[in-house]
Amino acid sequence: MSTGPCPEPPGAGPAAASPIRVLVVEDDPVAAAAHALYVGRVPGFTVAGVAHTRGDASQFLKRTPVDLLLLDLYLPDGHGLQLLRSLRTAGHTADVIAVTSARDLAVVREGVSLGVVQYVLKPFTFATLRDRLVRYAEFHSAAGEAGGQEEVDRALAALRAPQPAALPKGLAADTLQSITDTLRAAGPAGVSSGAAASAVGISRITARRYLEYLVDTGRAARAPQYGQVGRPELRYTWLSRR
Repeated sequence: MSTGPCPEPPGAGPAAASPIRVLVVEDDPVAAAAHALYVGRVPGFTVAGVAHTRGDASQFLKRTPVDLLLLDLYLPDGHGLQLLRSLRTAGHTADVIAVTSARDLAVVREGVSLGVVQYVLKPFTFATLRDRLVRYAEFHSAAGEAGGQEEVDRALAALRAPQPAALPKGLAADTLQSITDTLRAAGPAGVSSGAAASAVGISRITARRYLEYLVDTGRAARAPQYGQVGRPELRYTWLSRR
């Protein structure tokens, strides 16, 4: 477990005087390092430490106060919500942003009841996490007594995610979902643009446009497959680990 604080980014402004302390809880070392790097790049935030297990996180929080947990829900020694439940019982009041591939809305509701203020679905880009952290910082900075309903609504609205960005021209949401489902179902073996096209019922060129969009947005990876006559075939794989 790493516990060294990250340096504060230059030009962080007034928030840099009292940065929001974040504990990254993520079992995958590569993902944990990436998440810590992302947090350290957002002005007003600092990484207090990194924990790879539920036990490590509990021990860290016994000796180091934090404001926010960036919490993976699938840990090798227990579910992230079990960790959160035990922390609440022990009196810890830190807010939580869940970083997970879990899409079960029952889990989402339980997390909200335990103090999860945001969900970020894996895989995600730096821009996505930065947006959630900036919104959380606005919510976190609210203090004093509200002057009325509007001020309360404004404080809570800071946590709401923006509307999803529009797809590039020529791409349709339902077709993108079909391509995504095909890619996820293929598992580690991945699919070619031709196989994806056949599965969805579109042309190979169109399928490739959707697959390349998923690569560009950090949700898929591409790699050449060798061993065949002629040019190697590109295969696409879904990046979510779970």
